[in-house]
Amino acid sequence: MSLAQAQAQAQSQPQAQPQDVTPSPPTPRPSSVTAPSGEPSSGPTGTATGDADADGAWSDADALRFWTPERMDSATDPALPAQKASPSAKSGQRRADSRGSAAAADMPTAEHFLGLKSVGTIFTYTTDPTTDRMHAHKCSASVVESPGHNLILTAGHCAGGMAVFVPMYAAEYTLDKQPFGFYRISTWFTDNRYVHNTKKPISDLDFAFGRLEASGSGKQAQDVVGASKLLRTPAYLNKVTMVGYPSSHNPEDHGVRCPTQTEALPGFYQIQAKCRGMWGGVSGGPWFSRVDWAKGTGDIIGNVGGYNGGGNDENVDWLTYSPMHGDWFFRLYDEAKNNEHLTHGTTYDQPPLPYSMGGGETWSHARLLASGEYTGDGKGDLIVVWTDGEVTLYTGDGNGGFTGERRLAAPGATWKGVKSLTGGDFSGGNGSDLLVVFDSGEVRILPDVGTKGVSGGIKLADAGSVWSHADQITAGNFGTANNVTDLLVRWSDGEVSDYTAVGDRGFGTEHQLLKANDTWKHATLVTAGDFTGGKNWETLVRWSDGEVSQFQETGPGGLGKEVKMAPADSIWSHDAVMTAGSYDSNGWPDDLVVRWSDGETSMYAHTGATFGAERMLVAPK
Repeated sequence: MSLAQAQAQAQSQPQAQPQDVTPSPPTPRPSSVTAPSGEPSSGPTGTATGDADADGAWSDADALRFWTPERMDSATDPALPAQKASPSAKSGQRRADSRGSAAAADMPTAEHFLGLKSVGTIFTYTTDPTTDRMHAHKCSASVVESPGHNLILTAGHCAGGMAVFVPMYAAEYTLDKQPFGFYRISTWFTDNRYVHNTKKPISDLDFAFGRLEASGSGKQAQDVVGASKLLRTPAYLNKVTMVGYPSSHNPEDHGVRCPTQTEALPGFYQIQAKCRGMWGGVSGGPWFSRVDWAKGTGDIIGNVGGYNGGGNDENVDWLTYSPMHGDWFFRLYDEAKNNEHLTHGTTYDQPPLPYSMGGGETWSHARLLASGEYTGDGKGDLIVVWTDGEVTLYTGDGNGGFTGERRLAAPGATWKGVKSLTGGDFSGGNGSDLLVVFDSGEVRILPDVGTKGVSGGIKLADAGSVWSHADQITAGNFGTANNVTDLLVRWSDGEVSDYTAVGDRGFGTEHQLLKANDTWKHATLVTAGDFTGGKNWETLVRWSDGEVSQFQETGPGGLGKEVKMAPADSIWSHDAVMTAGSYDSNGWPDDLVVRWSDGETSMYAHTGATFGAERMLVAPK
């Protein structure tokens, strides 16, 4: 089989999962090195910065003479060497950064493959004005849609110099024998405020476009290899496939791809992703939200770049950054399409950062969840009790997301001693209340916690009461009122009770739904919501073996009809905490929030007899 046939076959295959290979010991992404043996007398002439073709001296013949196989092999990523500083992150043990050595143990590894037609390598050389020494650089880039069929996207720190773009670069061939040719970059487009390889917010602007000359046969790159579509980065959390060409730890000099998950880079208008094997040379490489492997194109929502040149932080290869593709990105894209060089002042005003709920390392410490409309605006909110006793309120946006968080209680012993809690309308105020059961057996209603906080409240039971045996509680509308004033209790001996009309005067009326039994001792998690639209709410139970059951139309007369939602030994055995509430625009309490054992937190919107569409709120650690 020829190389071209093998490449065509590789593109027609579906995306593979990364192979399990043992990476080389982590080292910094290399800094620029001088090209071997200096500049030959027959090398290209003209300026090494600005518009590469400004005086017409940089030709295909020049590129072929200069870019010998040895020089292409020696080119390195222009990102700076690793430095020890790291991005700002929330302080405290619970909010510790997840980039410790253990974080690399369970993550994807970049898989070598023959490449994608529209993605390739940039080879560029520049001259250091202080030493007059040449530096040979290598980055990754992708052809993107443009009216002239002649634009590539890469990182801002890759722009400048005399450069050629080689789509689907094949190291086995010389420059003149590449499967899809090569294209000189005549003009670079970068935001004038960008500063190379910084660890400051201005690194949010680490993106660039290159305008390509036609090939020697007169064809534009997009007409030969196709072009990908550029989309706004929709959120911090995205599933992407990173593609690029590492220049180190890659003896074959082949492309790599890595399907992975993005999350926020705290304090920056950037996202980050974990994948082993993303060494220097992948700078500028695209992050696809969708790839057509047969056509060799897709939808791009990010590119390697940003903080510290897009990676290389703390001497690891597995943490990679990308700027958010927002307003400034698309302004530059328009300028590149129109062949305009515009100035946008001298300082960078960082846009308001999209809200992030944090990462899986943080959320693995979320011990209890309670849904409710705590702020009184009709939008579902979430209260979290953390393992250190801190309590926070996450305000909902009414569209299945959250807009911010507020501390209700500092870390401490009081809330460490909470066994179970639930949100409901027990006191008749403007916002939801909390009903809290302490390990000691004390029970309190905390009215309108969104405005009044979580201190004080109304005591319903003293310490030492039978309520120390209330292992699981959940509030709901179980057929006795229009408000969430009923309380379902699973006791330590397996008994199940329904308390109707619970309020500030007491627990209302108790209805025994099940006598003590061994089966319900295994009801590990219990919550309630209106999943079927009937008169009464449903009870949702995750059993200790991973099975999930829904009991429809729970009420004083019984738990209702049981419907199995997940079998035993399912992934739901990793469900650590869950709560149901009304979080999206339909205003119905049918949205299920789940915190998994690895810290990933998901919302299953519009859950019915089966689980609704899953949306990730927090990426796993």
